[in-house]
Amino acid sequence: MPRIPTDRLALPKVAVVGLGSWGTAIASLAAPHVGEVWGWDYLADVVEGVNRDHRNPSYATGCVLPDNVHATSEISEAVAGADAVLVATPSAFLRSTCRRFADVLDLDTPVLVLAKGIERETGLLVYQVAADELGREERVALISGPNHSEEIVRGLPAATVCGAASDEIVEVFRSILGSERFRIYGSRDRVGVGACGALKNVVAIACGIACGMGLGDNTVAVLMTRGLAEMTRIAYALGAEPITCMGLAGMGDLVTTCISPHSRNRSFGQAFVAGETLAGYEARTSMVVEGYRAAASAHDLASRLGVEAPLMESVYRVLYEDSPLDREVAELLSREPRTEFYGIVDEAVADAADSLEEP
Repeated sequence: MPRIPTDRLALPKVAVVGLGSWGTAIASLAAPHVGEVWGWDYLADVVEGVNRDHRNPSYATGCVLPDNVHATSEISEAVAGADAVLVATPSAFLRSTCRRFADVLDLDTPVLVLAKGIERETGLLVYQVAADELGREERVALISGPNHSEEIVRGLPAATVCGAASDEIVEVFRSILGSERFRIYGSRDRVGVGACGALKNVVAIACGIACGMGLGDNTVAVLMTRGLAEMTRIAYALGAEPITCMGLAGMGDLVTTCISPHSRNRSFGQAFVAGETLAGYEARTSMVVEGYRAAASAHDLASRLGVEAPLMESVYRVLYEDSPLDREVAELLSREPRTEFYGIVDEAVADAADSLEEP
C-alpha cells in the first residue's frame, strides 16, 4: 500500500520519465509538492538545459523549472529509489521505456502513465502496457483530461481525472500534482479513462480534416458528438462505464483536442488536407501524432468487438489506405441516421436489468 504524503518532504523523490512538453509540465506541477523531481530524457541538450538553465530548450521553452528539478540521461538514476514514477513518453515507446527501468523499480512504487493510446499489437490500454512490463497492475494509474501543456506551464486552470484501482493511489498522485490550478478527480474506471484518452485523438484528426476542407463549424460539432458516441460504444464494449466518456477523460478532453490550436491531432488533420505527410508533420513540429496510431488501434478494436465506428473507420481508410477524402465524406453523409445513442443506452439498460435479476 503506497504512503499518502502529508507534507512536502513526505515523498523525497519523484521520477518523471520523458521530458517532452507534457513531461516538462508535469515536472513543474510536481516540484512544489515533493523533495526532488528527477527527470529522464534521451536528448542530451534537454538534460543539459534543465540542469544548467532550469529550462527545457526543446519543449515548453517558456517554463522555468524550480531548483529541485534535475535531469539525467540515465533512466536508472532517475527511477532508482523514487517514491513515485510518472511516465510521460509517447504511447508508441511506452513498453520499451518501461522495460528499461523495470529492474530498478520497487514493486510497491506507484506508477502514473501520462501517455494516451492503445497498443495495436495487443489491444492493451496504456496502463495495461505499463503493468505488463512493470508488474503489480493495481499500483499503475493513468490520467486523462483537457490538459494541454502549453497552458499548464502558464498556470492556467485545468482539471484531469486519475483512473486508479484504489482511492489511495489517486490520493498519492493528487498530493504530487494537484493544486487549485490543477484539479484532479478520481475514477475506478481505468478502462474508460484509457480508452477515451486514446480514441478522442482520432476524432480530433477528423475535425482537423473537416476544417482543412472548409466544411464549417456545424460539421465539426457533428463530428465531435458522433465521435463521442463511437468512443463510448468502443469503451463500453471493452468493459468501461459509459458515464466516464461524458466526463473529463471523454468529453472534456475531446473538446479541447478538437478545437484548440495547440492540438497536434487537429493541426495534423489540417496539414494532411494541405498535402503534408505524417513524417513531414512530425519532423517539422517535433511532436508525435498519437491519433494516427490510435486510428489503426480503433479500427482493429471495432472489428474485433463488433462495434460500429464509421467515423473512425473513415479516418483509418484515409490515413492507411489512401482513400479519397471526398469519397469518405460522401460515404458518411449517405449513412441512414439511427437513434442517437444506439449501441450504448439499450445495452447499458439491459446490463443493469440483468444485474438486478441476479440473486
